[in-house]
Amino acid sequence: MKMKPGEFIALSACTMMLTALGIDIMLPAFGELRVHFGLPAASTATAQVIGFFFMGQVAQLIFGLLSDRYGRLPILRVGFPLYIAGGLAAAFAPSLPFLFAARFVAGMGASAVFMSTIAGVRDRFVGDEMARIMSLILTIFLFTPVLAPFLGMAILSASSWQGVFLTPPLFAVIVFIWSLRLEESLPRDQRTPLNWASVGQSIRKVIGNRVFMRYTCITTVLFTALSSYVASSEHIVGEIYGRPELFAWIFAGIGLLMSLASFTNSRLSAKYGARVTLKWLLIIYTVISSVLLVYTFSFGDPPNMLFFFVAVAFLMAINLAIEPNSSALALEPMGQMAGVAASVYGTAFFFIGASLGSLISHFLVRSVFPLVVSFFVIGVITVVLVLGDLRTRQA
Repeated sequence: MKMKPGEFIALSACTMMLTALGIDIMLPAFGELRVHFGLPAASTATAQVIGFFFMGQVAQLIFGLLSDRYGRLPILRVGFPLYIAGGLAAAFAPSLPFLFAARFVAGMGASAVFMSTIAGVRDRFVGDEMARIMSLILTIFLFTPVLAPFLGMAILSASSWQGVFLTPPLFAVIVFIWSLRLEESLPRDQRTPLNWASVGQSIRKVIGNRVFMRYTCITTVLFTALSSYVASSEHIVGEIYGRPELFAWIFAGIGLLMSLASFTNSRLSAKYGARVTLKWLLIIYTVISSVLLVYTFSFGDPPNMLFFFVAVAFLMAINLAIEPNSSALALEPMGQMAGVAASVYGTAFFFIGASLGSLISHFLVRSVFPLVVSFFVIGVITVVLVLGDLRTRQA
């Protein structure tokens, strides 16, 4: 029986949800994790649990090439076992380096699932319609950061950090079984031969496309700040502001606003187009980050807790609202190279963005100023990039 559009959107949201669940549910367990591995309370090492998961996304480059040759479904079905195996290994890790390695493997699995999902959406939809569908998918999957911290705390109250870490791979088993209903979206006659000449040619065409690179850069620099905040959020709330009891509520509140922003973006994209919507969202992002920077300079670091997290909530919400537009605009000119393009796109913003985000997280020991500066610099860079594209089109 052919899968209907509503079920396809729901399944796509759940497959992408594996990435969010593999992060958000674990954040409340970081305190216990530090105790288990003998780390000091102020240690930022637990942020690497998130960082290595994101870095595993570098495998998207390989999975993208394979998906253009063999189709989306084989890659999806390789990704699930990697995610599950990495998750199980992380839950029973005997040491922190082993835990980081397991998280990297889980990230590789998530990258295969994420890439094949985006490529599958691109196979079925293009342009503003793709932006609308991606926004609907993200609206569903973004309820994960709303619920996951509370779920993590509930599991932690009855179990241990290992119980929290076991939840994502168990959820992945359920989604994996559901995904067996999915049909292949890339016809055999549109598949790309797998040889070094064609691979090199495809990659050169992708990275040589100025539109693709412009919007991939926008997503990458935005993800730098987002990944740093997510990885360090438990530390910021619990250690820098000294209010660990508020962490789940703050994280969930920001997640709810992110979900609402993604849903709103689906309406704005349909009415005004992805490009115009993206431009104004980035301008608003830059204005908010500028106000936060001036406020921090004026009143000291860390700034007032309420002001800081209200500003961060809007910045994170805009960040997630932007991603469907930037992905749609980046992949729109790629045609049958959508698999390679999606893999380059995902590798860039996950691996490069997460690596830079980890660097920022390293400096967030007693201060949020590095993150505040990052928000501002990223806002300026992205506005310059998007206005450059608009000027080119109007010329």
